[in-house]
Amino acid sequence: MVYDFKKIEQKWQKIWEEQKIYKVYEDTKKPKYYCLEMFPYPSGKLHMGHVRNYSIGDVVARYKRMNGYNVLHPMGWDAFGLPAENAAIKHKIHPAKWTWDNINNMKRQLKELGISYDWDREVATCHPDYYKWTQWFFLKLYEMGLAYRKKAYVNWCPSCATVLANEQVVDGKCERCGTEVGKKNLEQWFFKITEYAEELLEDLKKLPGWPEKVKIMQQNWIGKSEGVEVYFTAEKTNDKIAVFTTRPDTIFGVTYLVLAPEHPLVNTLCEGTPYEKEVKEFQKKMEKLNEITRTSTETEKEGLFIGAYAINPVNNERIPIWIANYVLLDYGTGAVMGVPAHDQRDFEFAKKYNLPIKLVIKPAEGDWKTEEMEKAFTDEGVLINSCTFTGMQSEEAKKEIGKFMEQRGIGKITINYKLRDWLISRQRYWGAPIPIIYCEKCGIVPVPEEQLPILLPENVEFNPKGTSPLLLCEEFLNTTCPKCNSPAKRETDTMDTFMCSSWYYYRYTDPKNSEKPFDETKLKYWMPVDQYIGGVEHAILHLMYSRFFNKAMRDAGLVHVDEPFTNLLTQGMVLKDGAKMSKSLGNIVSPEEIVEKYGADTARLFILFASPPEKDLEWSDQGVEGCFRFLSRVWRLVEELSEKFAEPVKNEHIDKNARRLIHKTIKKVTTDIEERFNFNTAISAIMEMVNGINSLKEEISGDVVKEAAENLLLMLAPFAPHITEELWERIGNKGSIHLMSWPKYDEKAILEEEVEVVVQVNGKVRAKILVPADITEKELESMAISNEKISSYLQNKQIIKIITVPNKLVNIVVK
Repeated sequence: MVYDFKKIEQKWQKIWEEQKIYKVYEDTKKPKYYCLEMFPYPSGKLHMGHVRNYSIGDVVARYKRMNGYNVLHPMGWDAFGLPAENAAIKHKIHPAKWTWDNINNMKRQLKELGISYDWDREVATCHPDYYKWTQWFFLKLYEMGLAYRKKAYVNWCPSCATVLANEQVVDGKCERCGTEVGKKNLEQWFFKITEYAEELLEDLKKLPGWPEKVKIMQQNWIGKSEGVEVYFTAEKTNDKIAVFTTRPDTIFGVTYLVLAPEHPLVNTLCEGTPYEKEVKEFQKKMEKLNEITRTSTETEKEGLFIGAYAINPVNNERIPIWIANYVLLDYGTGAVMGVPAHDQRDFEFAKKYNLPIKLVIKPAEGDWKTEEMEKAFTDEGVLINSCTFTGMQSEEAKKEIGKFMEQRGIGKITINYKLRDWLISRQRYWGAPIPIIYCEKCGIVPVPEEQLPILLPENVEFNPKGTSPLLLCEEFLNTTCPKCNSPAKRETDTMDTFMCSSWYYYRYTDPKNSEKPFDETKLKYWMPVDQYIGGVEHAILHLMYSRFFNKAMRDAGLVHVDEPFTNLLTQGMVLKDGAKMSKSLGNIVSPEEIVEKYGADTARLFILFASPPEKDLEWSDQGVEGCFRFLSRVWRLVEELSEKFAEPVKNEHIDKNARRLIHKTIKKVTTDIEERFNFNTAISAIMEMVNGINSLKEEISGDVVKEAAENLLLMLAPFAPHITEELWERIGNKGSIHLMSWPKYDEKAILEEEVEVVVQVNGKVRAKILVPADITEKELESMAISNEKISSYLQNKQIIKIITVPNKLVNIVVK
């Protein structure tokens, strides 16, 4: 029979669906295993990155299922977001239709890949049954004081006409459309993720199953630093200006103060000065720049004196106040102190604008003169020009000066974080509406729980105008206040789609529940996720937000775990010609075309065989063809072996060698999957077994032939589910191979009867000998010395010593 992959794959996909063999229920008699790949945005077509992600997850799920685990392996759709709205504008089609058409197509593609999902648990974040609970969770966060509204400068994409989080701005441009991002001052909704900054940082230690690089990325994003908040005084108004510094030991070297151009004191302080007009122009210029651009090391530092002064609280020195592009209102306190002698950025800024440089720390040995400085002195040293602290070591001075300022009420020892609160407002239509009502009498009023979901209206206009399309929809906008029944307005912003993806892993545990987001008993059974799989590009946004959301819901008494994802695998990219696949480069390989030409099993096998999961994978047409040839060889071999099942024993020695190969392979594949997810080396071991059994097939007895065929199929099943299912049936087995137990290796069968030992004379290889595996050290040395090849090298020589490594090496040292 020819390997007809199309017929085989269609046959088994239909059977799996009809018999629902991957449907899962809570079963306390079995250990649970929750395997989850990050759900996709329904763009319409799977790409090779998707195929890799889902194939990796499927191997894990199938392997764990065969090892007796009750496996939850669900799939859904991260379905809200700008692309659908942009498509609505471009194609004059409603975002809902565009999204659901894409979901249907991608679902078909996933089924054609043979991924073992429980499709009865499918979720889509744009479905009212789902976003009802997204809105419910918003209300929970609001009740907890973790959701709040304030006016803030935000990243604004004029093309997409929406707010962007900092993480969605790449090199100063919108990650979606590539347009230069500017600033806008808008009323926005935020989640208070900063309340959990310390726990988010500390609990990274509880995640040994996460890649170190992801934990480091999160540590850097949270950006914890210990220091002192110093209170300078504005000379003109007597207002306190708080400045956070990690270098209180340099406080006597401050020669200027820099405020963010947006700082609320700037306009007051420059009013009536000759600098007022220039300051206003500088502020307008900054409004057009996003935070990423302003703080980039490649951006030239620009500043302007505002015509006002501040008083340094430790020495009462009068210092000028500047504004500069690199100081941001939402980072720290929106003000920084300039210490050019001991900070390189300040040094360059001072040199550019001819500001004073005052040395207050010098090296422990030697001297350092201000006029000779070519760069800032940033090392530890000894304080100078620092009043009573002169002569103190800088590290000690940090603590002592901090205490000094606290005692006098001019500063406070504190901890600062770079992490900012999560801005969730989006001025777009295709997202979960924020369940808030604005009443002139009652103010901000949360929508009552029984009125959820707040449905998206269907009749809206999709033209970006800088405000939410929902603002133009009267039937949505106008409502009644739940408190006083007066006419009121709905919030027209929708939620950042990361809110939807911050809790979807909960919903999979109980996706059909209409009374609550999940049943606590079911959640307790399945959570946390045992293995999470997805791209490293989600290290900050999705993974940080999900961790925050989980902790907040734990504090609300809704979940029982501290961390949602126990283990994390970040798979590498799929490259072609050394670059990431993209339309612009013209190097995209269509999964559908590969499945059509070679079959799903070949596509899966290649993408798992070509590289370790965490490494980038270089696409190879020859590699795909090679995997297809291998599966064809497996097909022929199993067919041939099945004809020999009933043959009597022929050669005991050959049978032992065959069983040794079978069980060594089982051990190798088991270890590679279980301990390291080294699917590439596991597949390689299976390939070696196929070659070995193929060479021995004429001489192996019937029972060993059957053992070889069945174990080969069982090990290959997670990687190539269709061909193994078909062959399992063809060799006479009942029931799905995917519901069988994973094979156990026989240690006795693995033991070698004979091993090859290298024999050296003075470190040079002179012979290789076959010896019994259980040979003693003395017997091994005797065999080595008496070997015909070796004896010629020993003539007229004195043996000084013999170095023996059992079963591997004998080195005879002579002179």
